[in-house]
Amino acid sequence: MRIAEAIYEVTGPDVPVEFVAYDGSRAGVPDAEVRVDVRSPLALSHIASSPNSLGLVRAYVTGALEIVGDMYTALSSIPEIKLREIPASLRVKLAAKLAGARLLWPTRPPAQERRMAGERHSLMRDAEAISHHYDVSNKFYEWVLGPSMAYTCAVYEHENATLEEAQFAKHDLVARKLALRPGMRLLDVGCGWGGMVIHAAKHYGVQALGVTLSANQAEWAQKRIAQEGLTDLAEVRHLDYRAVKETDFDAISSIGLTEHIGEANLASYFELLYSKLRTGGRILNHCITRPDNLRDAQTRSFINRYVFPDGELLGPGRILSQMHDTGFEVRHEENLREHYSRTLAGWCANLEEHWTEAVEEVGPHTARVWRLYLAGSRLGFVRNWIQLHQVLAVKTDSNGYSGMPLRPDW
Repeated sequence: MRIAEAIYEVTGPDVPVEFVAYDGSRAGVPDAEVRVDVRSPLALSHIASSPNSLGLVRAYVTGALEIVGDMYTALSSIPEIKLREIPASLRVKLAAKLAGARLLWPTRPPAQERRMAGERHSLMRDAEAISHHYDVSNKFYEWVLGPSMAYTCAVYEHENATLEEAQFAKHDLVARKLALRPGMRLLDVGCGWGGMVIHAAKHYGVQALGVTLSANQAEWAQKRIAQEGLTDLAEVRHLDYRAVKETDFDAISSIGLTEHIGEANLASYFELLYSKLRTGGRILNHCITRPDNLRDAQTRSFINRYVFPDGELLGPGRILSQMHDTGFEVRHEENLREHYSRTLAGWCANLEEHWTEAVEEVGPHTARVWRLYLAGSRLGFVRNWIQLHQVLAVKTDSNGYSGMPLRPDW
């Protein structure tokens, strides 16, 4: 059996994709919007060495397998293949072909695949994990994220909002939920390139401190703060949030950090933030979650190996419960899942627009990782495999006084 025909038989006749292979075989829908090219026997070798999605990822990242057409369309068109669902006779033929490829063309995982060493979520290992993801290249991130340099879910206030408008709306929503006012002190943990810090200082007159484990992010943010003329109000430090010495903040924002904390450290995470907040102060926790708590929190396979080492996603109920157990009173919660799928669509479009420059900047393998990661994440939010929750809570006084309005005023 030739390669393209075998793939077509595995995926089924209803997949609107054309398959082409190096042995000259073709199958599927001719001239389809998406084409899968098996360009080298090395693709089969990668799949044989890891007969699951990780093997396919390795084949794509190395270029042995190519997706011609839109990556999101490809991922949403091709169903997940489960080995047990393939007919036994076909499994035997595939096994023989893959075994031959593995023997004749041995492969090793791409250099972009990362396995972490040391104690999980220790200070040193967390710094290494964050550096792996965020210290790729500031120029690369500028192309993907756009001028806002906001690497978190945007908030689309209307159908025609641009990515930049939506990122401004996200920062402003957080500011209004926290009831920021001139003279207040804000701590932004895991601050990225300083978007929330700059917004709070520039538009609300807040004394804002942001901390990040990425040296590249801190350097970029400090330059932007200086360019904006905000050095008297805003600061971003290259620092672990656990090492912040200041306390008695009026408000705390955590936008995209909880995913890196780890379930085992969730209690100590919120306890530390509780200790940093003054009585009556508010905290806004914004993070990616699973839809439920029925699965392991630790991310697996492609995301863990290539994108977010040690990333862990919890169900929203787990986060709310821990915040209450810590002493916070949760006052508002919302799921922005559809907003994140739109955000990722914007990032995917930006990457494609700057594809040639991105490849020159970070190399073809890393660029391919990002193309796959962004499109796959978009699909995850569309299909409700993952969600994005904002949780607003307050540190009440000993008599239970919250200072919150009777109804949300943001």
